[in-house]
Amino acid sequence: MPDPSPLALSQNIRLPKEGRSVLPEFELAPDLVHLNHGSYGALPRCVLAEQQRWRTRIERDPTGFFQDEYPDAVRRSAAVAASCFGGDGHDWVFCENATFAVNSVLASLALEPGDEILATSHGYGAVLKAMAVWAKRRQAMLRIASLPACVESQDQVVDLVVQCFTDRTRLLVIDHITSPTAAVLPVKRIAAEAKRAGIAVLVDGAHGPGQIPLNVRDIGADWYTGNAHKWFFAPRGCGLLWTTAERQNQTFPAVLSHGTDRGYVAAFDWVGTRDVTPWLCLGGAAATHESFGGASLMARNRNFAVSAADIVGRALNAEASAPAGMRASMVSLRVGKGTVPEAASSLRKALHESRIVVPVSYLEGNLYVRLSAQIYNEMSDYERCAEALGRALSDLV
Repeated sequence: MPDPSPLALSQNIRLPKEGRSVLPEFELAPDLVHLNHGSYGALPRCVLAEQQRWRTRIERDPTGFFQDEYPDAVRRSAAVAASCFGGDGHDWVFCENATFAVNSVLASLALEPGDEILATSHGYGAVLKAMAVWAKRRQAMLRIASLPACVESQDQVVDLVVQCFTDRTRLLVIDHITSPTAAVLPVKRIAAEAKRAGIAVLVDGAHGPGQIPLNVRDIGADWYTGNAHKWFFAPRGCGLLWTTAERQNQTFPAVLSHGTDRGYVAAFDWVGTRDVTPWLCLGGAAATHESFGGASLMARNRNFAVSAADIVGRALNAEASAPAGMRASMVSLRVGKGTVPEAASSLRKALHESRIVVPVSYLEGNLYVRLSAQIYNEMSDYERCAEALGRALSDLV
């Protein structure tokens, strides 16, 4: 059976506060229409203040903090990750972002000449580049399961991925929510198929935490990585990696340091001196996400993304890159032809001149805009975006 929609559409959701009245809770410029929460997140002022308190605390006594306080503090944050996203605290470690985590798994993987690692054409660009480099270093091969820019169904995605399995496939890296096309992929079904074929699975959930409900253990993968700084309101640099108990003795960070000989948790908890305050703010981020509505916020944002697709789709005859049942708080829309990849950058800049912040991608000769929905957005934001898009696209022709 297909996975259920990540969040069923809910009616009459009431949050404590929402729309432009929430903007003062953030540092976001009020003269911009912010429709790109998915790329870099937006840090609430209360979490920013907590981060500054941690920084001040560290600066008062760096030696005492890092040697005596930090080891317990970072493990308390790992327990927060477990309570919010599943698993146990000792299964969770921190890193700067999901790309670092993916590189760590790739660096830890035992590959032999002729082995294969598999990703999809909707994979994140930086991850695909890293996979190509790691495969070349090990004389292995990177295979790409080609998915259409506009996917039709979960069944289609499962079939296209599974048909690329071979007896040499050692690792599948599959996105939970794709970056360019904003599609929620049926990772649980795909992981089950991979397990039957004896293939290890790493789920790149960069957009997962805070956008959709998560229970990583239920997915059935070997590793799950996500960013808490996108949809969970943590400071930028709060990446997470969950690893099954069976894989922890072989999983190390891409940067090896003093904890290397003391196992999975110790190796990741200390890879050298760096800013650890994003990780220590995870508890505050979790409390903020809950205060903004928690599960209700995620459902509200999904409703907004569905409405945003309708508004922009009708105005521009634009097609969504995934059906509604495969979308969460983002939607990617095909808005027109692009003669060259640089057209995406030109369109993004033209929209910014109209005070609309939205990412634009070039895929298979077409231009796609990806709209995010977050607590500070209102329906009028998407109406303004549709109007600006219409003008900008006319200028590009």
